[in-house]
Amino acid sequence: MPVNGSMVQQYILSERQYTELSKMVYDFGGINLGDNKKELVHARLSKMLRKRKIASFDAYVELLSNDKSGDEVVLLLDAISTNVTHFFRENQHFEYLAAHTAEFNTTEGLKIWSAGCSSGEEPYTLAITLLEHFPTPTRGRHEILATDISTKILERAVSGVYPEKSISSIDKSLVKKYFMKGKKKYEGMVRVKKEVSELVTFKRLNLIEPFQLNTQFDIVFCRNVMIYFDTETRQSITDKYFDVIKPGGFLIIGHSESMNSFRHNFKYVQPTIYRKL
Repeated sequence: MPVNGSMVQQYILSERQYTELSKMVYDFGGINLGDNKKELVHARLSKMLRKRKIASFDAYVELLSNDKSGDEVVLLLDAISTNVTHFFRENQHFEYLAAHTAEFNTTEGLKIWSAGCSSGEEPYTLAITLLEHFPTPTRGRHEILATDISTKILERAVSGVYPEKSISSIDKSLVKKYFMKGKKKYEGMVRVKKEVSELVTFKRLNLIEPFQLNTQFDIVFCRNVMIYFDTETRQSITDKYFDVIKPGGFLIIGHSESMNSFRHNFKYVQPTIYRKL
């Protein structure tokens, strides 16, 4: 089809190529694409290949295979990742924390990990929850680690800038307190205020690799992330979470997820909330 006098490059993704790409995604990121994601992968990667002037999927598979740095696989994961989130998503979890402040020793400050943080709405919501409901530590400070495997989505998260419509469902008093509205060229955008962003540290982290973390966490949020993994990978990641959570600390998963299909050492509290005793 002619576009501006030229032909649009058409890409064909064969079953063999899809199988090879799926294996790379699984081996590197633990993500199980399965048999029903071929059209999605084809659409998203065709756009990237066209932009980068890569001639074919065979050429792309060869590029991935020869890359020793791992940078190409990260770009692959960036391209196929679906990042759907918003402020106060699955708000019952934040309400639970607000209602159980007495269960946490905040003297040293809470340590929270938002694993699979996507574009940052979850860790910033956690920061707002801490500022609203938890006392200021007498020693130390509250800290939130936010990680994701996608470098592209982390760049957006670090900026803390979002369309104004993304805060439309948030109580107006919280919007006024914790967000700044953009002006001139940033009209229609908002940015989280410094008191929110300074509680959050963003870092790239691959959940299937060993956790190189020096912190024991009071709470780990890993919501709507493990749905992309097979049972063996879910169990492995959950075991690693257990090792980095303090005794008495919590693991919180998404409402579309369950930990009933594999062995773990957490105590069930209520749907999606587990505790390390």
